[in-house]
Amino acid sequence: MNEQLKTLRPVWAPGAIIATAAFLVWLGQSLPASLSGLRTAGPYAVLGAGLVLAWWFNRGRSFVIAASLAGAFAASSHWPPWDSKAVYAALVVLVPLNAALALKLPERGARYRAAYGWLALLAAEALLLAWIGAAHGRAPVDEWWLLRSPPTPPAGRLAFGAAFACAVWRAWPDFKPIPVGNAAAVAAFFLAAEWAAAPGTYALFMSASGLVLVVALLNESHQLAFRDQLTGLPGRRALEERMRSLGPRYAIGMVDVDHFKQFNDTHGHDVGDQVLKLVGGRLSEVEGGGIAYRYGGEEFSVLFPGSNVTEAERALDAIRASIENYRMTVRGSDRPKAADEGARRRRPGPSATVADKVLSVTVSIGVAAPSGEYATPRAVLKAADEALYRAKKAGRNRVST
Repeated sequence: MNEQLKTLRPVWAPGAIIATAAFLVWLGQSLPASLSGLRTAGPYAVLGAGLVLAWWFNRGRSFVIAASLAGAFAASSHWPPWDSKAVYAALVVLVPLNAALALKLPERGARYRAAYGWLALLAAEALLLAWIGAAHGRAPVDEWWLLRSPPTPPAGRLAFGAAFACAVWRAWPDFKPIPVGNAAAVAAFFLAAEWAAAPGTYALFMSASGLVLVVALLNESHQLAFRDQLTGLPGRRALEERMRSLGPRYAIGMVDVDHFKQFNDTHGHDVGDQVLKLVGGRLSEVEGGGIAYRYGGEEFSVLFPGSNVTEAERALDAIRASIENYRMTVRGSDRPKAADEGARRRRPGPSATVADKVLSVTVSIGVAAPSGEYATPRAVLKAADEALYRAKKAGRNRVST
């Protein structure tokens, strides 16, 4: 259950933003006269911020969605939905179709040559909307069932369904911040479209769509800075940040994969990456309040706030034994997708296949805590590294203090 909640953490912020917007609509609160300008400026501000951040971080899909949403808000401000149903019908079809296409195609960034095609498409759509607004803005689109609006016409609902399905497909199963933010932005725009006849509600949900993109982009940039992408563990920078707030009682463990260079030289870097993922995954399950970090290369750190050396050593030795006893099957082209079949192949005996390579991994660990000679966290980290060296020198696959 805790693992599922951790996986779904990127969903919390977008969900809270959309839920807050819906709650404000339910309350029926309106802006005071002195702040009425925010109804127009607010959506432009957050959608513009999302557009700039998507371009800055070179995220093509978010850029296309933010640009489409900003264009939609500008068009609906010039041609209000209740006055120009044709423009509204075009918007609620074109914007989700843009999102669906961006989500279906590979991510190629928001800058350089990759963006030229999208800029041309968005410019063509802007010209199309201008033509519809000038020539057919008051056309009786209600005569066509698929375009009958507002609220969202059937054609728009189909487009929204396709866009949201593509967004969920991209977000599943990792639920990383930007794919989740893209899906939430599509959902927020659908809610805005449903309330297009109410300017305040429409502006509120358009602001929510831009805000979820901003939060998602900032969240992912934070993860890139503080989290290791291979193992999913917090990185060295996160460890250094955490060390600044430690109290007087703590312990630090330094973990090194034994013979890691030999794994790389013998089996290739792909197998080396699998080894690091295995060790990182096991260390993330350490007990005793330990927090695992990817320190760099084949080295990991485990921080135990509020623990002493004995408690940390006990928890680390249990993880060391867990890693030693695990049998890792090298992934090959015929590696089964089913977990039970993979477990069967890892078991020695007649059920194992000759084509599979079953490897075992061991780690050496050094652990230290504050003392007279090692008073600061950085000094304790150095002491743990020295203890790790002693563990290596004593024969590896052990914990040393």
